Amino acid sequence: MFKRQAIPVVWDFCEANPFGGSVGSWDSAVECVTSALKNAGHAAVQGTVLQADAGKHPLPDDAVDILFTDPPYYDSVPYADLSDFFYVWHRRLLRRRFPDLFDRELTPKDEEAIWNPSRTHVPSGQPKNKEFYEAKMRDSLAEARRVTKPSGIGIVVFAHKSTAGWEAILSALVDAGWVATASWPLDTELGTRMNAMGTASLASSVHIVCRPRETEDGNLDKTSVGDWREVLRELPTRMHEWLPRLASEGIVGADAIFACLGPALEIFSKHARVEKVSGEGVALKEYLEQVWAAVSKEALSMIFNDADTVGLEEDARLTAMWLWTLVAARSPTATEDVSGEDSDEEAEESDEDVKATGAASGFSLEYDTARKIAQGLGARLDELHHVAEIKGDKARLLAVVERTKHLFGKAEGVPTAKKAAKKKQMTLFAELEQAAEVQGWGEVGAPKAATTTLDRVHQAMLLFGAGRGEAMKRFLVEEGVGKQAQFWKLAQSLSALYPSGSDEKRWVDGLLARKKGLGFG
Repeated sequence: MFKRQAIPVVWDFCEANPFGGSVGSWDSAVECVTSALKNAGHAAVQGTVLQADAGKHPLPDDAVDILFTDPPYYDSVPYADLSDFFYVWHRRLLRRRFPDLFDRELTPKDEEAIWNPSRTHVPSGQPKNKEFYEAKMRDSLAEARRVTKPSGIGIVVFAHKSTAGWEAILSALVDAGWVATASWPLDTELGTRMNAMGTASLASSVHIVCRPRETEDGNLDKTSVGDWREVLRELPTRMHEWLPRLASEGIVGADAIFACLGPALEIFSKHARVEKVSGEGVALKEYLEQVWAAVSKEALSMIFNDADTVGLEEDARLTAMWLWTLVAARSPTATEDVSGEDSDEEAEESDEDVKATGAASGFSLEYDTARKIAQGLGARLDELHHVAEIKGDKARLLAVVERTKHLFGKAEGVPTAKKAAKKKQMTLFAELEQAAEVQGWGEVGAPKAATTTLDRVHQAMLLFGAGRGEAMKRFLVEEGVGKQAQFWKLAQSLSALYPSGSDEKRWVDGLLARKKGLGFG
């Protein structure tokens, strides 16, 4: 029943087939235990496990070669409360053998390093807010650095997709005296887990590799000062080296974006303090804004195959970056040619099946991640309401069909409006049909081309999806939309970015398949 970090009501028995040979069978259960015991028996040195406060470590200075920690994830999980579910049963079984570990009725919660305002830290009375979490993480990571040798290495695991969570853990890491040198996402999350279904959840846990920022005698480096201009000069070069490397390893989308933080942070965290020309210190938060901008710029150059993206408006750049963030299994540079000779038959399809009633779902991201992507591109997410929708802690890139009214309902220079015909049954393309009737381009004309390149591509996609081949032809040829090189470049890139099986992918591929037939080569 414990499939996620909550205790739901489960209307079923906890059953397994003991004879099946799969997970839960007698053979597999015994094999798991015996294989672990065999491997444990090969250990040359006996291990020691201690229970202690991470902020008051019992080990002496410079005692260990490796720190490996998987810290609490900000405000994600009330670990101690949930662990009671298991603790009460372990206590009944193991209390006599390990009395020191099971002397409490329930697990300790006062010092737990989480952001949970419903709990208050005892005895200080401080609520467990953002400041409490960061302070506890800083103290714990500082203790970890103290017991790690100057030549040692640290690995901090983190899988929270919120940028606020990232900033909190990274701030604590730097303030505690660590230098981040790399960050690698390892596939640790099941795609079938309940939390991942229908969300933009990370598929990996990012392992931040770090070193103590200490002198040779083991003392914390408190004096080195970095030049802000030099830091900013080095950052784009580092991203240009790192992001393509990640893509070549098959690491793309949100995982690649977060994985870039490690090498980017090394430039900043190797100094005890980074200063501007005025002598003013630079906060990590300000630097991270620059990191997001550098990552976005490099990712866009990969998405568009190093093409000049200066002429593309912010709505196209945001859409491409948003979709690239959600792509977790295919390379953003794999812009396969879908305009070949074999595509003509598919192009003839009118896509009548997509006229069925229904609602489009769009493409969702955690709001703060979407905001940072937009900010890195020099755009304001709240001003792009015709492209994205914000609801609570989620931001959603609108499905193309949801943009119909914006794309066709506000066109200027169209013929004088006719009297609207009696409303037809509402379909996904109802607004498109209504606009054609009202503006007079239904059978013999073409809609007015929109202002931005993205809007024009989406207009052509909707015309194809609605089976309005003649209107699409006039739109591309007579309106001159098809003569614009950036129109086809953006369409080609979107074909590589839209998810397979989506309406958007089908429509843009159909549009590209018509390119040669319309005389655009």
